[in-house]
Amino acid sequence: MKSLRPVRGTHDLLPADQRQHRHVIDAAREAAALYGYEEVGTPILEFAEVFRRTLGDTSDIVTKEMFTVAQGDEDVVLRPEGTAGVVRAVMTGGLTQSLPLKFFYSGPMFRYERPQKGRQRQFHQVGVELIGVAEPLGDVEVIALAVQFLRRIGVLERTVLEINTLGDTQSRTAYRQVLVDYLSRHRDALSDDSRQRLDRNPLRILDSKHEGDRALIADAPMLGDHLTDSAAAFFDGVRDGLQALDIPCAINPRLVRGLDYYGHTAFEFTTDALGAQGTVLAGGRYDGLMEMMGGPAVPGVGWAAGIERLALLIGEAPAVSRPVAVIPVGDAAEGEALRLTQALRAAGVAADLAFRGNLKRRMARADKVNARVAILIGDDELAAGAGTVRDLDTGSQRRMPLDAIVPFLCGGGSVEEAEDVPAREA
Repeated sequence: MKSLRPVRGTHDLLPADQRQHRHVIDAAREAAALYGYEEVGTPILEFAEVFRRTLGDTSDIVTKEMFTVAQGDEDVVLRPEGTAGVVRAVMTGGLTQSLPLKFFYSGPMFRYERPQKGRQRQFHQVGVELIGVAEPLGDVEVIALAVQFLRRIGVLERTVLEINTLGDTQSRTAYRQVLVDYLSRHRDALSDDSRQRLDRNPLRILDSKHEGDRALIADAPMLGDHLTDSAAAFFDGVRDGLQALDIPCAINPRLVRGLDYYGHTAFEFTTDALGAQGTVLAGGRYDGLMEMMGGPAVPGVGWAAGIERLALLIGEAPAVSRPVAVIPVGDAAEGEALRLTQALRAAGVAADLAFRGNLKRRMARADKVNARVAILIGDDELAAGAGTVRDLDTGSQRRMPLDAIVPFLCGGGSVEEAEDVPAREA
């Protein structure tokens, strides 16, 4: 039945997938905490105006990719990205008097686009926002945090940091005219989308993925040749800070951000291991965002990373901790096995209780969950108030009092080094 399949562009997170996601999120959360970033969460549903005012009416996200939800006379959408929602939360929460603010977030985002490898209609991101810091050191800090995060999940060496400057407003205004003059001479060769953007937002053409557009862009004037002195000095400050931290980067003069609120620094961590979808973390400075939303002029800089793409780069899901298998042999042992399982869990030891089957099937269950130790409780053990503790890697085992098993396992005792008892036949 069609209704029993996931909606196109969405996917279930089964245990191995969820372990990968949790590994990425935990690593980002821990790295962010080292830099003093606190975790926040914003609603999945936002008023469409939050994104129309900030992402721009000519952006692909607004014109093609937002999921709209019917809500009376209000336009409500599933959030397509995290930054605008976090900034909106700062404004509605009255936090602009408490600057600077450092926030970390994670969660699902939604864009109605053609699903591709590592790019779904419901996707998941981690991100950070530094709000209220206008100095280049703010850009350096969030990039350094990204390096810390990518190193924690073991993918930093497979990525390259690319950076560019989008300049200040004066720089972009001067460059805009030069770019329009150049592209206008090639108007007929532009894609339909780029022709529409030429008059409204020509800088967006630099972000086009259309092959014909890319050929024209290759010969287009450089924004870096039209920077004001202050914008050039800002970018120098960012590069000096990265050099001071021994963070290598490559200057990519064609790197732009696809959203209207970016200015000054833009950066991406890219890889050649994922084919066309090579960007795994991207961000930049957005000093004009809050003002676009009707608030005060407050600077900001941040980044977001796609969990699905990072999971592809990581590969196999991190291993789960190996539990202890508690195996009752016969109905009479089930009560004692249940109490022991609960005592192990209360002590912080992961435990799996074999619910049914003969001894052979219950031992097979222990193998399936990759248990490190099995505790067998049968009639002989019950009579002695004991349990047989078996190391499933070495086969060594010993019988010990039931009330000694939890302290023994919590203390890291080795079954192999303990006195053996005759093995029970499985």
